[in-house]
Amino acid sequence: MTFSFDLTGRTALVTGASSGLGARFGRILAASGARVALGARRADRLAALAAGIGANAAAMPMDVAREADIIAGFDAAEAAFGGPVDTIIANAGIDGAGLATAISEEEIDRTLAINLKGAILTAREGAKRMMANGVTNGRIVMIASITAFEPSPGLVAYAASKAGVVQAARSMAREWARTGICVNTVSPGYIRTAINDAWFDTEPGRKQIARFPRRRLMGEEGLDAMILFLCSDAAAFVTGADFVCDDGQTL
Repeated sequence: MTFSFDLTGRTALVTGASSGLGARFGRILAASGARVALGARRADRLAALAAGIGANAAAMPMDVAREADIIAGFDAAEAAFGGPVDTIIANAGIDGAGLATAISEEEIDRTLAINLKGAILTAREGAKRMMANGVTNGRIVMIASITAFEPSPGLVAYAASKAGVVQAARSMAREWARTGICVNTVSPGYIRTAINDAWFDTEPGRKQIARFPRRRLMGEEGLDAMILFLCSDAAAFVTGADFVCDDGQTL
């Protein structure tokens, strides 16, 4: 038996798609044949990204902290592509940086609302629609982080949100196991993106990189193969799993 990561015929929705990893996920899914709904709050960036990708992409302005926005985003995706979304990447997130004794209650709430609640709401809305439309090969990929498992001073709220994403995905995978929907998480290591760019330009940030076994940050391309695999038919027997892709940073 041969396997392919060809996503032709799939309709995907990617949250947090206006920059960084989310934008890359949108590009690689479209390049592999999927129709891609790009969801995020920054409508101008989404529109530019969709225009750059071409006819297989559409911009869906949405705030994942608001269930009404998520529902509207799925409605718009179905209208744009003429059918249900069968592939989801729940990627939207903020860093929620701050020492445990200093981070504000508001920032904790915002981090959990976007990173954890938003991921759960996105996954469940997609799953409900897949079930209602008889989709039996659904794919849901939730983006976690190595901070879900590694002590992360200064990132307490963020790390807690990502640990919650991993356990939420496992629980949903069990709930939906008989529907054919596969739910998995990817836990990336540190990749330079807009969310952390300023930190890695500081002296403490450079020292952190020097402590990694390979003394480097990952490139965004380091997640491409795993994302394409988990969104493809090749992953039919993979659900409830977490995949650490960190260039050995946690060794």
